[in-house]
Amino acid sequence: MVVDFKKVSYILAQSIGGDFSRKGFDIDVDIFCDSFRAAMKGEQPTMPPGEMQQVMMAFQQMLQEEAQKAQSEVGDKNRAEGRKFLEENAKKEGVVVTESGLQYTVVEEGTGNSPTAKDQVTVHYEGRLIDGSVFDSSYKREQPATFPVNGVIQGWQEAIQLMKEGSKYELVIPASIGYGEQGAGDAIGPNATLCFTVELIKVLG
Repeated sequence: MVVDFKKVSYILAQSIGGDFSRKGFDIDVDIFCDSFRAAMKGEQPTMPPGEMQQVMMAFQQMLQEEAQKAQSEVGDKNRAEGRKFLEENAKKEGVVVTESGLQYTVVEEGTGNSPTAKDQVTVHYEGRLIDGSVFDSSYKREQPATFPVNGVIQGWQEAIQLMKEGSKYELVIPASIGYGEQGAGDAIGPNATLCFTVELIKVLG
């Protein structure tokens, strides 16, 4: 296969430039291109290595501070929205609020065994943010999930042990017994209140 390096050059520039733009880096394009050309030619850098290291350390620190600030702002917003959602949901008919803050509604009560924290269980579930967007669903995968009860978030641990085989519950889990200030990946932000539909299929012991 013949590689067209002119096109590769174009694509790399699009990728790097687009990444810088999305992240809001105030890059001097002329200096960047001149330095890039010099490096490609094997020329020695005009900036001392020690200074380059110091500059990049300051740059990385700035990025970390900006990321922490953005995380904090999102967390504050999620906390406020979650608190309002929990207050309103708690007023709905059939909603039970536990001491931990877990809210659950029994959609269907089963008649089988209830698990302990040491058991494994098989469940079907769907997880949603409070805006209704789905971030995970065993229903969509058409495959129930099996896991140890003590291996999931605190809100799930509490709820699962309230259920019997054959039960179906609607859960609302505050961040304090969910994924907390860290969130989980890109889908679940910091201090996010989460909603779940959970069916307990089998207690495996």
